[in-house]
Amino acid sequence: MTPLTLYNSLTRAAEAFVPIDPTNVRVYSCGPTVYHYAHIGNLRAYVFTDTLARVLRWKGYPLTHVINITDVGHLTSDADAGDDKMEAAAKASGQDIWAIAKHYTDAFKDNLSALNIADPTRFPLATDHVPGMIAFGEAIAADHCYRLADGLYFDTTTVPDYGRLARSRDDVGESRIDEVAGKRHPADFAIWRTSKPGENRQMEWDSPWGRGAPGWHLECSVMSRQYLGDRFDIHTGGIDHREIHHPNEIAQNQAMSGTPDTGAQLWMHNNFLVDRTGKMSKSSGEFLRLQALIDRGFHPLSYRLMCLQAHYRSELEFSWENLSAAFVRLTRFVILVEKARSRTVDEIKDDDLFEARLKEIDDALSDDLNTPRALAVVNAVLSDSKFPQARFEEMLQVFDDTLGLSLATLSRADLRVTPASSTISEIEIERRLDDRDQARATRDFARSDAIRDELAAAGVEVMDGDPLRWDWRIEL
Repeated sequence: MTPLTLYNSLTRAAEAFVPIDPTNVRVYSCGPTVYHYAHIGNLRAYVFTDTLARVLRWKGYPLTHVINITDVGHLTSDADAGDDKMEAAAKASGQDIWAIAKHYTDAFKDNLSALNIADPTRFPLATDHVPGMIAFGEAIAADHCYRLADGLYFDTTTVPDYGRLARSRDDVGESRIDEVAGKRHPADFAIWRTSKPGENRQMEWDSPWGRGAPGWHLECSVMSRQYLGDRFDIHTGGIDHREIHHPNEIAQNQAMSGTPDTGAQLWMHNNFLVDRTGKMSKSSGEFLRLQALIDRGFHPLSYRLMCLQAHYRSELEFSWENLSAAFVRLTRFVILVEKARSRTVDEIKDDDLFEARLKEIDDALSDDLNTPRALAVVNAVLSDSKFPQARFEEMLQVFDDTLGLSLATLSRADLRVTPASSTISEIEIERRLDDRDQARATRDFARSDAIRDELAAAGVEVMDGDPLRWDWRIEL
């Protein structure tokens, strides 16, 4: 296989991937804060992480993958001022905070399943690791922290080259950090936040610095260390984490280890999903969930394909037009698979052509997970009537193992997702299409056209000319 090369945000360069332990590649991915549903921009990060995990497994590496669940500690911004997102959600809804966390954790996992994102090895909860966070804080406090009235703060000048990952100690990252009275330096951050007198929190614990809750950054250092060790292979997250959260995590790792080591060997970040309508932020009160796409009639794998059509380090613009184009491409893939399977099976394996295509997809994915190039190989194979039938299913499995589009099992019926606003049922559509087939068979084209017009008025686009009968889709 082609050697795997991955882009390291820490060095701003593509590097050959050399695992610390080839028998156990260890990956940590920053998970969601479960105070609300994930928006589709959040979910792009997990399509990227899943692609990374799939490629590693496909290349033969045993994998330990951890995605944390943040159910405490994350404030309403990256700042050290303001409310905990979980506490704020509980106050706003009047609900039990633990029930809120479970509801949105379950919803997040449902989103991953819908996008064919494999479960990681572990989904650890931050609240299950608070004793470990307190112990971590105690271990580094004397040399790296100081007390303020509202908690324990990390002094960023006590570790080497703080902020190297963000490539900034000043304007880019620190402009997003609110001032907290008494902080020694603008970039210093909370290890522990002590509850204010009279504050009524649902989640708080006793600590040497008073009753309160951990800072957001602490959980990832504690859980990655517990499950993956002091030094592990890859840490992933959204590019927004590159500016504050991950530099702070690195600082904590350095304080605990007493070395300049950052914890992870490679730091990898996916770029933003950009929505020109402004609905990619939960703070606006209106944002796009995966369910909103399904409600508009799109199979969730259409969104996965849309993500794969751009390199993970490139910005990706969301629009309904782009999603519709991805849906059409996914549908075409499914139709081509069905057509290929309908051909007469040949006895010639033609290993040369198979190996050539296999190398092309391996080269693409080994080049820092270049999924757009890999999809071009998928298209080339599915469109090639001369591709050896005896090796077709084997190649299809390669595509599914690496890209996760379920092409070996996805049917055109699966793609018929009825929009929530639809006024016509799938059963009625099929009944009217049968009537139309009968009219066409008897050359009653006037009746055939009338049925087509009726369906069009109900938002159903009827598509002729497909011998395998992918007859319709509901228009938006």
